[in-house]
Amino acid sequence: MKLVRHGASGDERPGLIDARGGLRDLSGLVRDWAGPALARETLERIRALDPASLPLLPPETRLGPCVGATRNFIAIGLNYADHAAEIGAEIPAEPIVFNKAPSCIAGPNDRVILPKGSAKTDWEVELAIVIGARASYVHANEALSYVAGLCLCNDLSEREYQLERGGTWTKGKGCPTFGPLGPWLVTLDEIPDLKDMAMWLDVNGARMQTGSTATMIFDVPQIVAYLSHFMMLEPGDVITTGTPPDVGMGRKPQRFLKNGDVVTLGIAGLGEQRQEVLAFDDWTAKVAAGEPTH
Repeated sequence: MKLVRHGASGDERPGLIDARGGLRDLSGLVRDWAGPALARETLERIRALDPASLPLLPPETRLGPCVGATRNFIAIGLNYADHAAEIGAEIPAEPIVFNKAPSCIAGPNDRVILPKGSAKTDWEVELAIVIGARASYVHANEALSYVAGLCLCNDLSEREYQLERGGTWTKGKGCPTFGPLGPWLVTLDEIPDLKDMAMWLDVNGARMQTGSTATMIFDVPQIVAYLSHFMMLEPGDVITTGTPPDVGMGRKPQRFLKNGDVVTLGIAGLGEQRQEVLAFDDWTAKVAAGEPTH
């Protein structure tokens, strides 16, 4: 299934995408795609429905982040061998773990706001895991049973904050709008091979990243199992799993996002995102004028 959340920012409702690409509303049957609703039993009940029996929504309906009420947004760094090579980093012996603020989560096509004074905001196309059941001390061979599905993530990063301001990476990863998720939460039965998913990202129509989950150092089951030994993973938690080569920081010369840029990205089977980049001052001016900002 392809599960979605639709509607105004902060007031999203659950839905799904039917076989013809139509957006169907599920708000009469599920409160939200969040927390306990992500359990296997709920997903199986929704899978048994005839999508044609659900209300069809206009195609222009806004899609929000595909999971709601996320309590923990975890990220894995340097998890693609070819990305580590491009920045001259050693292959990590264990996953590099940091956090993104849940408050940075945004819809897949919402605007990206450059932080005030930012000069080094970067892009990262990533595969994200959404947890569907409480997981603690699980083994890799059972880890997928704790996963509700996968989605596309743009792990936006302010490189000065991340790497030049001391401390942990987290401060460059959690700025508002730095975690677009969706358009869909895709259940695992729709993904034929987790280790062979093509990935891409463009800026202003020019290809920046081309990659595949084939070069992941730690795969999805390994990541879920590993994290479950350090924290309790809860339904609705999101884990974004690293990026392939050609982020802006790794290019020669370096290239970072600026006001007016348009970022598009996708992963095979998980859909596509589109984000217009907006400078902080332009965003505050729109807020003051009462204009839409997403």
